[in-house]
Amino acid sequence: MTMAFAQFTPALPEIILAVAAMVLLMFGVFRGDGSTRSVTWMAVLSLVIAWFALMSGDMPDGSGGKIVAFNGLFVNDGFGLFMKTLVLLASSLALIMSLGYMRTENMERFEFPVLIVLATLGMLVMISANDLMSLYLGIELQSLSLYIVAAFKRDSEKATEAGLKYFVLGALSSGMLLYGASMIYGYAGSTNFDDLAKSFHGAEHISVGLIVGMVFLFAGLAFKISAVPFHMWTPDVYEGAPTPVTAFFAVAPKVAALALLARVIMSPFGELIDQWQQIIVVLSMASMVLGAVAAVGQRNIKRLMAYSSIGHVGFALVGLASGTNEGVRGVLIYLIIYLVMNVGTFAVILSMRVKDTMVESIDDLAGLGRNQPLLAMAMAIFMFSLAGIPPMAGFFGKFYVFMAAINSGLYALAIVGVVASVVGAFYYLRIIKIMYFDEPVEAFEKPLRTEMGAIMTVAGLFTLFFFVLPAPFLAAAQSAAQALLP
Repeated sequence: MTMAFAQFTPALPEIILAVAAMVLLMFGVFRGDGSTRSVTWMAVLSLVIAWFALMSGDMPDGSGGKIVAFNGLFVNDGFGLFMKTLVLLASSLALIMSLGYMRTENMERFEFPVLIVLATLGMLVMISANDLMSLYLGIELQSLSLYIVAAFKRDSEKATEAGLKYFVLGALSSGMLLYGASMIYGYAGSTNFDDLAKSFHGAEHISVGLIVGMVFLFAGLAFKISAVPFHMWTPDVYEGAPTPVTAFFAVAPKVAALALLARVIMSPFGELIDQWQQIIVVLSMASMVLGAVAAVGQRNIKRLMAYSSIGHVGFALVGLASGTNEGVRGVLIYLIIYLVMNVGTFAVILSMRVKDTMVESIDDLAGLGRNQPLLAMAMAIFMFSLAGIPPMAGFFGKFYVFMAAINSGLYALAIVGVVASVVGAFYYLRIIKIMYFDEPVEAFEKPLRTEMGAIMTVAGLFTLFFFVLPAPFLAAAQSAAQALLP
């Protein structure tokens, strides 16, 4: 009995979330929608418990060891520990930020936190996937929950359209991913990452069919991170979905999908860098350029943040394109900073209301510096950081991935990234100009929820003073990168 239970301990955090989702669902069914706030806080508690189980479980050291479970389908290592921590943190913050919005918009339904917990469960499975089959199961568990929460505001045409677009395009990407997985299985004879890595080690000839399979697999994964040219769903879904859902989309699924992509290209396909590097370089360049240029004309702040997220995915891919330990470390540092910047920005957006209505137009931010100076200061810090202006944390995130690209000889990629950063700085700085120099349109409501103020304060301090003590984050990222690339 003890031996049978021991087989499940590597997946204890996932099991906790699965059980929590079922318990919370039953609790909500019997208590009704009036229990939404209680269910939300219990969902946050379940995520915290899952994190404690993750930290206290049987984890290998950071020297590259790993624990494989479920006949090779599931892996635990230092890289997974790092990325799961970020996902659990992002999901918890998204749930906390949704509390006020759900009540004021008459959207208090207990299913929302349950769906977020299920989506987070899918993300954890994605991060620990060690086989193309478990990879697909994790992606679909996450995606099915996200399709629903995107259209959660049922009386909104925009939200319904967002959910439908996301579902249709997501189904297409899943088909591409499965087709790529079947091609890889057909030509390599296995779906297990370890077996694939062994079969490719020292191989002198790679079949064209296998490369085609890789292309389709990467196309499916590129959709999940909204990399160009698979980004078409992002602006419409970000604009149409409820703002807390947009905040969730901008952080947790992006972190999980980038973690999965990093594991896929570095673990089973690490020996085939000559075949996949050019794919990642093209995705990175296209995402950085489109994210910078397309956002210039946007007047809706949620659409602007959508194009911003596309651009930042491009910057993260710069590190992956290098295919080195330094590049992976740069990506991990970038994701820490990206998570904090975006959570802080959406906390500000969710706190801005005029006449009991959410502010979504950039022009409506006029006069925020006079009406609510602390809110405007927080927004300015996050905008400077997203633009990559030193000494903000965002500058260091870009610095580490660009240095990895330069050290790997990808000079053109680094140059495109720097130019895209300069272009992108325009629309971030324009928001600051509107807040401080344009005439106020309407007075903003003063009350600020306690949890929102706490999130903004911590995120702002981290963003502003990251340069003072970056060593712990660099050490954690380095240890995680070594676990993926021993």
